[in-house]
Amino acid sequence: MHVKVSRLARFAALTVVALPLLAGAARAQDLTMGVGGNITSMDPHFHNLAPNNGIAVHLFDRLVHQDELQRLIPGLAESWKPVDDTTWEFKLRRGVKFHDGSDFDAADVVATIKRVPWVPNSPSSFSIATRPITETIVVDPYTIRFKTARPYPLLPTDLSIVNIVSRKAVEAPTAEFNSGKSAIGTGPFKFVEFVPGDRVVLQRNDAYWGPKPHWAKVTARIITNPSARTAALLSGDVQIIDQVPTQDLARVRANAQTAIAKTGSNRLIYLHLDQNRDQTPFATDKQGAVLPNNPLKNKRVRQALSKAINREAIAQRLFDGEAIPAGSLLPPGFFGAPQNQKADAFDLEGARKLLAEAGYPNGFGLTIHGPNDRYPEDEKVLQAIGPMFSRIGIDTRVLTQPWATYSSQAGAPNYAFSVMLVGWGAGTGEMSNPLRSLLASVNPQTGFGPSNRGRYSNPQLDEVLTKALSTVDDPARAKLLAEAAEIGVADVGLIPLYYQVNLWGHRRAVAYTPRADEYTLAHMVRPAN
Repeated sequence: MHVKVSRLARFAALTVVALPLLAGAARAQDLTMGVGGNITSMDPHFHNLAPNNGIAVHLFDRLVHQDELQRLIPGLAESWKPVDDTTWEFKLRRGVKFHDGSDFDAADVVATIKRVPWVPNSPSSFSIATRPITETIVVDPYTIRFKTARPYPLLPTDLSIVNIVSRKAVEAPTAEFNSGKSAIGTGPFKFVEFVPGDRVVLQRNDAYWGPKPHWAKVTARIITNPSARTAALLSGDVQIIDQVPTQDLARVRANAQTAIAKTGSNRLIYLHLDQNRDQTPFATDKQGAVLPNNPLKNKRVRQALSKAINREAIAQRLFDGEAIPAGSLLPPGFFGAPQNQKADAFDLEGARKLLAEAGYPNGFGLTIHGPNDRYPEDEKVLQAIGPMFSRIGIDTRVLTQPWATYSSQAGAPNYAFSVMLVGWGAGTGEMSNPLRSLLASVNPQTGFGPSNRGRYSNPQLDEVLTKALSTVDDPARAKLLAEAAEIGVADVGLIPLYYQVNLWGHRRAVAYTPRADEYTLAHMVRPAN
């Protein structure tokens, strides 16, 4: 009896020691990320929005993936090639399973291409990426061909932003993705929980076909308040945050436990201008009455607004130099970006002269709108621009709202505002993406203009862009895309402000390779040692 008691005692002692060790090991495989953008849906085809896209990449794969520099690499397709001028063939990866254990094959790709334009009430559809496909041909379960109406060299690039869903979800409503019922992909993590405005919880997919993530459990905490996001990092409540606010950069760098990772961004922050309505609701006389004619339809007025903005001051004072004054839709170095298109020079006298030439020597009244929790320093940027406009005689009022409210009013079908601050990240990493989305004339047949909030239309730009999209020769296509961008910017189809610099703060215990697409990907976070 004495021996048995002794063994039990030794076992109990070992258990007391082992349980904390096991708990510590479990915690070591937990990752908590603080994300600044509000994730509004788990439906990967509902809203082409960076926070949504970034979380979708955890759950879903694409035929073609992108690395941190947005170079194309194999995803669910191991290879792709043109078969003839109007046919692309993709060879699919074998042995891939969805989170529910079902096999992935060409039928799931067919279902995805069908679902993308079907999704109801999409504020910014992904159909721009699938619209060029006129026919989908299943050669065999692991070979699929896409037909296009004309030569279309960008199809692999376009498909790198389309997440593949199961054929079972071809007509699943967005609510079923938000609940998790249909949020079943082939990606490195599985859905656990989505609490809008608060968090997304994921668990590792141990059957993933690619490299296994280090983290068994991932929590993406939605922390739209910049100071709260920094505080969470410094306290150790989270291991990594995105969108480090400028005022906190020095604190993060000075802390022995934290560091900064940064890279150039594909994101332009800009002003969209209502150029569609004959009267626009927030352009008034000095007494507040809506003007009978929309002044934003006058190119000289748009030029004056652009010249009134001191972009260099915004970059230096609000971002401590961690922003780049913008003169186009993408910075030099991205495919199709003009190499010499400089930002408009700050010129108050020139702006006043243009206003007088446009018939507004005494200016007018204007309300400009934007979000206060979507982009780094978004509200401060608008508060800086307001007085700049006022200095050329435009009495300017600034109104900001949380992104969830603002985006529903600034996008289709409402287009409620006259001048609005927005950002656009070129998900494909080349110029046709912002051109087709932001400046091409809205056209349901071509899929152009899904995020053209100002309803700008320029037939010359459309013609050059259309030609570019059917040009197979890369240098020739890049030249045409640059030309189309120059046309749109010279006509002030929108007002470029600055390109973001993507900033992450992280605990020194982990490492992260910064990405041009600004995604914070849990499977790319790794232990530092």
